Amino acid sequence: MRILIVEDDRSLASGLSRALSADGYTVDVIHEGDQLVPAVSREHFDLVLLDLGLPGLDGVSALRRLRKGEQPVPVIIITARDQLQDRVSGLDAGADDYLVKPFEIDELRARIRARLRRKEGPASRTLVVRDLEIDPDAMVVYRAGEAVALQRREFALLNELASNAGRVLTRDRLEQALYGWTDDVESNALEVHVHHLRKKLGADCIRTVRGVGYTMPGE
Repeated sequence: MRILIVEDDRSLASGLSRALSADGYTVDVIHEGDQLVPAVSREHFDLVLLDLGLPGLDGVSALRRLRKGEQPVPVIIITARDQLQDRVSGLDAGADDYLVKPFEIDELRARIRARLRRKEGPASRTLVVRDLEIDPDAMVVYRAGEAVALQRREFALLNELASNAGRVLTRDRLEQALYGWTDDVESNALEVHVHHLRKKLGADCIRTVRGVGYTMPGE
């Protein structure tokens, strides 16, 4: 899962990025409101954390532009503005949730999980694909009832493929799910993760679609 933080307080943005990265999310950060639409239009994000007091284009205006372009990505506003009218304006502009600073990181984590659950539909986020059970919240996977230890990016790759079981995902889409803008990515990194997953979960768990990307068979 990939999260975009839009926050001009660089210290806060850095702290949030570290905390959410430790939870297994891929996190990118921008600091100005007019960067939001280009970023979301260019790459895939599962959720946006949006401050309102941004330089240049304020958060509400940036959000309106995002929704005008029919971008459905969930947005949680994180702001010091605690007046009722601010909440109403943010939600009317297209925000999915509104969290007032200062907040506890555990509350933010819970709200992120709630938004992602709603995005995916069922109340339970546990994914079941053939003999695999994948819990994105706990970051654990079971194969035929036995727990399998995965590295963070191995789990992220498996979760992305399982969430789209039966569909072919391009290399670009998968790399966007695994790596942020500041990550140093080797050219064969994706292949290495796929190789490790096949060793741990079975050679047939991921199928290569030559010239396109990879898919996890749903049956």
